[in-house]
Amino acid sequence: MSAVFPILTPAQASEFARLGLANVRREYPHYVQHMLNGPEDVRAPRALHPAFYGSYDWHSCVHQHGMLVRLARLFPDLPERGEIDRVLREHLTAENLAAEAAYFQAPGRAFFERPYGWAWLLKLAAELRTYDTGLAGNIAPLVTVMREGLFAYLTALIYPIRHGVHNNTAFAVKLALDYARAADDQPLKLFCTSRMAFWFGHDTDYGARWEPSGEDFLSPALTEAEVMAAVLPTENFTRWLDRFLPGLPAGEPARLFDPVKVSNPTDPKIAHLIGLNLNRAWCWRRLASALPDTDVRHSRAREAAVRHLEAALPMLNVDDFHRTHWLVSFAVYALTE
Repeated sequence: MSAVFPILTPAQASEFARLGLANVRREYPHYVQHMLNGPEDVRAPRALHPAFYGSYDWHSCVHQHGMLVRLARLFPDLPERGEIDRVLREHLTAENLAAEAAYFQAPGRAFFERPYGWAWLLKLAAELRTYDTGLAGNIAPLVTVMREGLFAYLTALIYPIRHGVHNNTAFAVKLALDYARAADDQPLKLFCTSRMAFWFGHDTDYGARWEPSGEDFLSPALTEAEVMAAVLPTENFTRWLDRFLPGLPAGEPARLFDPVKVSNPTDPKIAHLIGLNLNRAWCWRRLASALPDTDVRHSRAREAAVRHLEAALPMLNVDDFHRTHWLVSFAVYALTE
C-alpha cells in the first residue's frame, strides 16, 4: 500500500496564513537587488515596490501573496481570511501594480528577478483568477510584462539552466505552464511544451550524481521530471522516465529518495536545504500522481514525498524570519499542489 500523504490541516493553514500576513507587510530586513540609474533611484523598498515590498525580497513577497490567495481559496472559513482579503486589496491595487510593471521597463531593469520571480508572479496571477476577478485584472499589466519577457528570454536560451537555485529553467517553465493552463493561454502553453521537449526530451540516465549542492532549494532532477510529467501523455512520460532515471523502480539513486541533512538551519543559505526537502516532496507527489498505481515507482514516489515532508515541516515551527519569509509558501504548495 502506498504511503498516505499528509494533508494541510485548518490549524496549519491558519499558522501559515499568520506568518504570510506578517511577512508581506514587513519591509525590513530587506535584501535589495536594484539598478541605480541616478541618485534619485536611492529609495526604500516600499517606494520601489509598492505591491511587493515585504518578505525580505521581491520574489519571496510575490509567492507569499500567492500562498495567501491559495489558503483563502482552499479554506473559506479560515479565521485569517478577512485579513488576507484586506491585505490583498491594499497591496494589489491597479496603481501599485502599474508601478511594479513600470519598474521593469526602466533602463537596466528588464532582467530583474528573471526568471524565478517572473514565474512566481504568473503563479500568483493563476491563483487570483479563481479568487477575485478585480484583483486578477489589476495584475494583468504586470503579467503582460512577465509573459512577454519569458517568451523573449526562453526563445534565446539555447541551453537550459539546471542548477538547484533561482535560475532553474524547468521550475520557471512549470510555474508559467500552470498559469497558461489556468488562463487558457494557448500560445504560452504550446511554447512551454515545445521548449521542454527541445531542452529535456532526449535526456537519459541523469543519475543525480551531484545532488544536492550545499545551497540548493530545488532538485534539478526531480524538477525536470515534474515538468515533463506535466507536458507528456502518461504513456510517453513513463517511457521518458525509464530513460531519464532508470533506477527508480529499485529506489535508486538513493540520494533522491533520502531527505537531505540540514546541519545549521539558522544559516540562511544552508537553510535552503529545508526548501529542497519541501521541493522534493512537492515533486515526488506530482510524479506519483502522474504514474499508474500499478507502477512500482508510484508507491516509491509517495513514500519519498512523505519522508521529505516529515523532515522539513518541523524546521518551520520557529520564529526565524530568514526561514519563514519564504519556506512556508513552499510548505503550502508541497501539501496542496
